[in-house]
Amino acid sequence: MRVIAKKTRPPRRRWLLFVTLPVVVLLLAVATVYLWPLGDDRLRRSSAPALDFAAATAAAQRQVTQDQTDPTVRTECRTQFLTHGRRTARTVLMLHGYTGCPDGFSRLAKLFYDRGYNVYVPREPRHGRVDEDAHEWVSAHELIDYADGSAAVSAGLGDEFGVVGLSGGGNLATWLTEYRSDVKRALLLAPFYAPDATQAPPALIKPMTVLWGHRLVPERKNGDMFYSALAQYLQVRANYKDRPVNESLTALAVTASGADRLIDLREAFEIPREIAETNDVKLTEYVIPADLDLPHDIVGPNSLGPRAADLYARYISLYEGT
Repeated sequence: MRVIAKKTRPPRRRWLLFVTLPVVVLLLAVATVYLWPLGDDRLRRSSAPALDFAAATAAAQRQVTQDQTDPTVRTECRTQFLTHGRRTARTVLMLHGYTGCPDGFSRLAKLFYDRGYNVYVPREPRHGRVDEDAHEWVSAHELIDYADGSAAVSAGLGDEFGVVGLSGGGNLATWLTEYRSDVKRALLLAPFYAPDATQAPPALIKPMTVLWGHRLVPERKNGDMFYSALAQYLQVRANYKDRPVNESLTALAVTASGADRLIDLREAFEIPREIAETNDVKLTEYVIPADLDLPHDIVGPNSLGPRAADLYARYISLYEGT
């Protein structure tokens, strides 16, 4: 007589463990990401005091020469320094955006120079290289050191110092406005504080800042932009002050294209409003009509085409508060 052995089933508790363990691990991972602190002491202080005119001129010229003699820097992306050879009443720092170059500011910089400004347009770290992917490895600390050091140079070139920033440069210009008491004017052009919801839903901003900002996950690319590099600007944004007091600030302006689908337009205007309200400074806002269909880059002459001259005149007016 053959005995048929009974099949044994795993205890129900084991099945429950198999089902619930991955869920618990996933929930813990999500909670860790959303609770991850973004505060960074190095991103919450300015450590570069303004230079005197001689030291500032030497520093700016040194950066120009370094870019001119470095074969890995593209010609059109070299640092620009427009000087009258003396300390002027007004000086302006211009910060280009992520994946951009100083060349995008060339025409606007010359217009400011012709109005008597000393103008400094430094190349951002790891940008403008022959290796077009070099900017992948830029860090938030590098960005702040670059912006702060460039401000120290610009502040020494004139009696009144201000900053103009485009996109990621607008993000850094905002940081300077909050953390440097010598910034008296700022013009924020399409500032990148967060991507448009069509690029990344708001709920994913914190995970993106943590995971790609700390390079914990494999790299992703959107066009010529690396997620990990974009997340460095998000880290800078996460370290803005809650109540950004700057007693020297006298004028603040912000503008963006109404057709821009790369940045969060609401934040682009809301953050400057908070700075203006905190410091009792008038904020001048201008939204470029969406029907003009201008792109995110609202500075480069190739982007603006025949509208460049009119918009440059408006930018100068916005910056000067006239």
